[in-house]
Amino acid sequence: MAAEKAALGAILRPIKGRLRLAVAAQAVSAVAGVVPFIAIAELGRVLLDSGPDRSREAWTITAIGAGALLVRLIFLLASGAVSHFADNELQLHIRRGLVDKLGRVPLGWFSARNSGSVKKAVQDDVEAMHHMLAHSVLDITAAVVVPVTSLTYLFWVDWRMTLVVIAPLVVGLGLYSITMAGMAGHLPDYDRAMERINGSAVEFVQGIAVVKTFGQTRRAHQRFSEAADDFSSFFLSWVRATLRSKAAAEIVLSPIAVLLAVLAGGAVFVTNGWLAAVDLLPFALLGIGLTAPVLALFYASYELRIAKGAAERVGEVLEAEELAESASPRTPSGNDVSYKGVRFSYDGKQEAVAGIDLELAPGTVTALVGPSGSGKSTLATLLPRFGDVTGGSISIGGVDIREMALEDLYRRVAFVFQDVRLTQDTVAANIWMARPDADLSEVRAAARAACVHDVIEALPRGYDSVIGEDARFSGGQAQRVSIARALLADTPIIVLDEAAAFADPQSEAAVQDALSELTRGKIVLLIAHRLSTVVDADLIAVLEDGKIIERGRHEQLVAQAGRYARMWHAHERTAGWQPHQPTLVTTVSAAPVGGNNR
Repeated sequence: MAAEKAALGAILRPIKGRLRLAVAAQAVSAVAGVVPFIAIAELGRVLLDSGPDRSREAWTITAIGAGALLVRLIFLLASGAVSHFADNELQLHIRRGLVDKLGRVPLGWFSARNSGSVKKAVQDDVEAMHHMLAHSVLDITAAVVVPVTSLTYLFWVDWRMTLVVIAPLVVGLGLYSITMAGMAGHLPDYDRAMERINGSAVEFVQGIAVVKTFGQTRRAHQRFSEAADDFSSFFLSWVRATLRSKAAAEIVLSPIAVLLAVLAGGAVFVTNGWLAAVDLLPFALLGIGLTAPVLALFYASYELRIAKGAAERVGEVLEAEELAESASPRTPSGNDVSYKGVRFSYDGKQEAVAGIDLELAPGTVTALVGPSGSGKSTLATLLPRFGDVTGGSISIGGVDIREMALEDLYRRVAFVFQDVRLTQDTVAANIWMARPDADLSEVRAAARAACVHDVIEALPRGYDSVIGEDARFSGGQAQRVSIARALLADTPIIVLDEAAAFADPQSEAAVQDALSELTRGKIVLLIAHRLSTVVDADLIAVLEDGKIIERGRHEQLVAQAGRYARMWHAHERTAGWQPHQPTLVTTVSAAPVGGNNR
């Protein structure tokens, strides 16, 4: 709880001054809102008094009550305006901070989190803080000020009768404290359940095309259904656990219950001569008005707890470790890549990559093969700095990539993965993303080289068609768009996660042709899933448990009759490989498509 409070305080720091101003205005408004009821009670006591004429005093009381209504309106509007403006500014500040942070964290940070958890922090948690700032804080202020003001006046009228009015409040507060304690204890479970639903929903929607293609809709939908069912079961058990105390608290704190206490206590006090009958009026008027603020206080405090948890999650994103940048970046003299004693661990305990040495020369293809979990994807993604090595170094042109400017690194290294991500923008803008200063002719040339120009031209608005609206690509077509983007970047180093592995049969040949165009004359680091695609590679590195256990060309490794040979023979039996199947063509030079050729 202390961590959540500190996180919320840190996030609210930019608007604390205006938030205090809004709270002060709300406090004035709340006091002014009680004054008319006090005025009515005092007016009744004045007019029903059997003593001398007090009509002039009655008019003064009436004027004070009317003036208080005007003051309440002015300060209520002021507090709402100040809090909403402050909230809008804070949301802008937080969202900009989140976008800025997400742009500077290592790319591997996203791989370690599902999209649902990121979406919850960026969208849902920021929205939770909005309700707290714009409404809950002001509701809490009013819920505290109104009862304090009312009880102060009632104690002044008669302290004994005030204790009678307070009795239901004390009992109700105790019951509500039990309810809130039970709810607070389950809030972390609630957040985890919601995160699971968000994650499974986002993943289901993003992968719907794939699961439908392979007839896995029922299985994919089952994951979301299970998350929803688990949440439903959890929520029902949570509600049942607090239902009795909550119902009892609301009955005790209902206006009817308080009115019964006032009437019963008042009857005893008046009949025993402890209280004048006219003095019972303030308790009847203000007593029943004490319950609503108390109920609002509990609801608002619950929302405050939610906001604190949301602030902690947003704070975790804002405090995520950024990709370190050198204060004095160095420029490589060439593009040759060198892995020297490279080590990497995700959790600081078990190494995913353990002491790897590897040299990548211009114009060569180096393929990484091995079973799942062998470290090949980790090793490849360290080159574009999805994460930073925990031991050893990776250098380009003799310069450690950690000492290079990120812009320089990404002008030299491009990566094309199986999982294509296209933004909801025009097709041209998706390709332009690689090099915004390119002209349309260069974009078209890149698309032609990627074997996707004709597909784009057939769209309703051609290159101006918008992804997801009038531009809907198959998996292979989307992959070729991403390859066109990499072609336009024309980086000298390509990290390739066998992009054609999941292409449909009709698109596979076109994707392979596009990849061949992309990789000509470049340094290519290929994560291989199908051995048939790497038989022409200049070097094949076989990984196991984060280490290179074999290296060489295809023929050499097969002749060694080691791990690669066994993998190859197993591949031949299961895939029925034939020599004419498509492989990466890398030995022929090609003229650059873009302007960043090095």
